[in-house]
Amino acid sequence: MAAPRGVTRTAGLAVGLGLAVAAVGLPFWYRTPGASGGASHTEPQTPAPATDAFDAARAFEHLRQLVAIGPRPAGSPALHQARAYLTRQLASEGFTVEEQTFTAESPFGPVDMTNLIVTLPGRRTDRLLIGGHYDTKLFPNQTFVGASDGASSAALLVELARALKDRPRDLTYELIWFDGEEAFVDWQKGLDHTYGSRFYVQAARKAHALASLKAMILVDMIGDANLQIRRDTNSTAWLNDVIWAAARRIGQDQHFVDFETEVEDDHQPFIEAGVPAVDLIDLDYPQWHTPQDDLTHVSARSLQIVGDVLVAALPDIEKRLIR
Repeated sequence: MAAPRGVTRTAGLAVGLGLAVAAVGLPFWYRTPGASGGASHTEPQTPAPATDAFDAARAFEHLRQLVAIGPRPAGSPALHQARAYLTRQLASEGFTVEEQTFTAESPFGPVDMTNLIVTLPGRRTDRLLIGGHYDTKLFPNQTFVGASDGASSAALLVELARALKDRPRDLTYELIWFDGEEAFVDWQKGLDHTYGSRFYVQAARKAHALASLKAMILVDMIGDANLQIRRDTNSTAWLNDVIWAAARRIGQDQHFVDFETEVEDDHQPFIEAGVPAVDLIDLDYPQWHTPQDDLTHVSARSLQIVGDVLVAALPDIEKRLIR
């Protein structure tokens, strides 16, 4: 999970982000003409009939399955298992999952990482990105399963993809599961964090694809059973306004509260690249980065609240971006 400004993790060495790219599974905007799609995953399954309502029971089951895998730091076999689970669930709903694979330089040396991307085509090729991370923080001396911090965002995105797939939309939506959001050692020193989002932005810049990326919505730590999401002052103000207005409209303003916080997270590389971005995050969570971030401290109701607010806000965000 992201660090609020002024919060220091354990001391350690911070290093830059590696730029080695696997030549497979690149997003559609990144591929050169004639390039292979590579490691995309589509299984010949017939998805069950689905409604377009966000279903928190489905989302919470994804969360539960991810937590059952255990700690899932970037580069670990457990995160590979989590990635396989997410891919299977998305493929079962008829989605093609693109793998954006790269090698990052961590304080412990090179680490292979993979962002997962699902594209929902719209009437326009301009893109609205909705993302969250699926890795957990590395803790050598404790078992950290990240029920809210890692599993909640990954699970919500799977269900959100299902809920949105048959809805009409003007913009093309990209849903992305970022790898390597968590610091291996120390968030505050250098670039030991947000590996996946920083790589995505660098790749988009190299492919001259940033101009078509109109906005980015980030979800992180949204499973807290006592959900209180504050406005992040690092986020784009109008995106905060639109989302908070949607929360008021559907009667969830007691969970999207009018207090402010300042957060560094996977939205920051997009902000720095000039892309409007917003972070929906509940940092008022005593179990943050402790073994108690488990199933007893998260709830399906919180996932339902965030899912409903996003579904309500997206048409208004599209209208603003098109206008």
